[in-house]
Amino acid sequence: MTLIKFNNRNRLFPWSNSGLKSFLSSDDFFNDDFFVEDSLMPEMNIKEHENDFEVEFAAPGFSKKDFEITINDSMLSVSAEKQHETEEKEEDYIRKEFSYDAFKRSLRLPDNVDPENKVNATYKNGILRLNLLKKKERQAPPKKVIEVI
Repeated sequence: MTLIKFNNRNRLFPWSNSGLKSFLSSDDFFNDDFFVEDSLMPEMNIKEHENDFEVEFAAPGFSKKDFEITINDSMLSVSAEKQHETEEKEEDYIRKEFSYDAFKRSLRLPDNVDPENKVNATYKNGILRLNLLKKKERQAPPKKVIEVI
């Protein structure tokens, strides 16, 4: 399976730029795993079986409705986005907290994957699992022997 990794985070997260990372980490100003290049990407496994490919994403903390899965021009794109906001008001203070989690991964599908077939997607225990069926290979007609009379 051919994999192409897309990294569009430099536009969204300018601190992931390597020059800025080295500047900020020179004094251990920001020495955190958040600045690691792939810290925002979920881990992924790909298994090839006889009739399909199984793609797994480790994406804990999301729900089924948070995912968007598309296939367009032999590109499989999986993204998820989750927002959470809480607000607490008391007589003399207001506390407001929020969190935002998102990712997007894109893969170029091999030629033997049939994007027209149904793709099964399940999400259980923090693992998103996709099953992509392979194209059924046309079998060559059996050799026909013609008898000369």
